[in-house]
Amino acid sequence: MSNYTVESTKVETSDGAKLHTRLFKPMEEGEITDNLVVVLVHPFSILGGSQAFLKGIAAGLAGKGYKTVTFDMRGAGKSTGRPSLTGFAEIKDVIAVCKWVCENLSSDRILLVGSSAGSRFDVSNQFLHVICSMVEYANLMGLRTYFEIIDGAPIAGSAVDEIKEVIGYVSIGYPFGIFASILFGRHHKGILKSPKPKLFVMGTRDGFTSVKQLQNKLSSAAGRVETHLIEGASHFQMEGAEFDNQMVNLILTFISSL
Repeated sequence: MSNYTVESTKVETSDGAKLHTRLFKPMEEGEITDNLVVVLVHPFSILGGSQAFLKGIAAGLAGKGYKTVTFDMRGAGKSTGRPSLTGFAEIKDVIAVCKWVCENLSSDRILLVGSSAGSRFDVSNQFLHVICSMVEYANLMGLRTYFEIIDGAPIAGSAVDEIKEVIGYVSIGYPFGIFASILFGRHHKGILKSPKPKLFVMGTRDGFTSVKQLQNKLSSAAGRVETHLIEGASHFQMEGAEFDNQMVNLILTFISSL
């Protein structure tokens, strides 16, 4: 028997996109831990990202007493609008959902969690299948790849200081590689300059960001910064469904420190 329930709604952004949004919450109101709400941000819509990939983490958090919200960003799933190539329009989506949380769930404390969930992208498209196969092959051969993606981690990170109710941020597989730094450095700057507590989770065999790149980037970050490295895990492997429980436990530990 499930220990959580799911409700669906539509959230409208400041520019008119209507976002399909789901609220995961404990089965009984008395089981709610506190008024903190976790908002999960899915991967880049153009590469097949959607809130469906975050169901396991959302269900796990709800089962532990935390209301958790997932949503399809513009152009993904049942949401209207068109996705952007840079991910900046999607920041409005995160802000709109967080505003909805504050107004409808009586919460003034939000934890933003951004995930790339690379292993679960829809690769039925032939081009995407070739790209993902190339990255996986390079990882198996021990080569460093620099094909970068815009995913939920940078988008959520850019929204952190735009929402005063956000009290912390968790990144699962943030892409800090060379091309991402050149093309999407504005996303990086947003989270690195934020004074709010931050946790970066990454596998030591991540094909998009090396441990050294992560450490170099975070050395200049403001505020409290924590990292959790998963030994031997690749970007795709770490963000598969088999790691959902581990991500839930890491998020819960981080919440307890806020």
